[in-house]
Amino acid sequence: MTNWTLAQRAQRMNPSVIREILKLTEQPGVISLAGGLPSPDTFPIEVLRDASARVLRDTPREALQYAASEGFGPLREWVAQQLQAQGIAHADAQRVLITTGSQQGLDLVGKVMIDAGSRVAVESPTYLGALQAFAPYEPAVEALAGDDEGARPEAFAAARGARFAYLLPNFQNPSGRCVGDARRDAIVAAAAEAGVPLVEDNPYGELWYDAPPPAPLAARAAADAAVYLGSFSKVLAPGLRLGFVLAPQALYAKLLQAKQAADLHTPSFNQRVVHAVIENGFLERHIPTIRARYKLQRDAMQAALGKHLGGLAQWTQPRGGMFFWLELPADIDAMALLPKAVERGVAFVPGAPFFPGAARANTLRLSFVTVSPQQIEAGIAALAQTLGDVVKRAA
Repeated sequence: MTNWTLAQRAQRMNPSVIREILKLTEQPGVISLAGGLPSPDTFPIEVLRDASARVLRDTPREALQYAASEGFGPLREWVAQQLQAQGIAHADAQRVLITTGSQQGLDLVGKVMIDAGSRVAVESPTYLGALQAFAPYEPAVEALAGDDEGARPEAFAAARGARFAYLLPNFQNPSGRCVGDARRDAIVAAAAEAGVPLVEDNPYGELWYDAPPPAPLAARAAADAAVYLGSFSKVLAPGLRLGFVLAPQALYAKLLQAKQAADLHTPSFNQRVVHAVIENGFLERHIPTIRARYKLQRDAMQAALGKHLGGLAQWTQPRGGMFFWLELPADIDAMALLPKAVERGVAFVPGAPFFPGAARANTLRLSFVTVSPQQIEAGIAALAQTLGDVVKRAA
């Protein structure tokens, strides 16, 4: 029998808790408020079909051939122009790296920046996928002290010496919070004072429902002080696996080399199709339709929570993104609550896996974008019944 000896880093790789939980939602009749998936009803299928046909008609050999690791030049130019419009004046196509989803961008940052035992600062809670991407490189992950506005500026003094601080200022997954304008200025100033580079992840920034978010951290920081990650998954379709990184020149070459070692380049066909879709302003017309749809669903969840869970949980209505973050009574373990909720026909994501250190077990995340207002009402009612029963038994 052959013995396969695994690398030490492989021992740090763990299955996605969310992916495992989603298996529960495959049971018939379960309303899933768990997945962080965009609604397939927002996918511009006909537009993508037409663009695919044009690419195969006009540039089939180029689209199906190996290509530059940096990415398709016109798409990189488009990304740079969009970032300039957001206030990142130093955005330049030569600093844009097209990635196979922004998740690959996180992996590349980890691979290039993290040594075993090196410190990485993150919000608490934070995006579980980032913790997974960084974990194989064996960082010492530290939580930045924070509040309802995000990371506290004074927390960066304690993070001095960290390789970077990972932040999601816009409608964070999982908390849904959006960092305000003044806090963003204070964070950038505090990080600069402490000498801590910023890694800014922005998959949800275009999904605002009340007002656009403030300018990015990267628009306020020095050109060499921040990495910015973006994605086409939430505004077009996640199956395209298309994201991008804007990186300082000092970092760009190593990110590029790490990508070359990983996959040579992001699929040329996908890049050309997406560029054919967006080059003439399609997203300016398409994204408002997504916002309008999701806003109705957000409002439905806010109403259902107020109706059914007003005395049992605390939350803040998100101004964008895809998630509500709930805090239950202190003695309630959301992980233990989940199977009971599934028995009543509703699923959610427990909050504990999103914490880098000491977890708050009495938290959970709800997603509203893939379910109808009627399903939201029924799902929240079932969750309230489940939670109410547990609270009564504990009393």
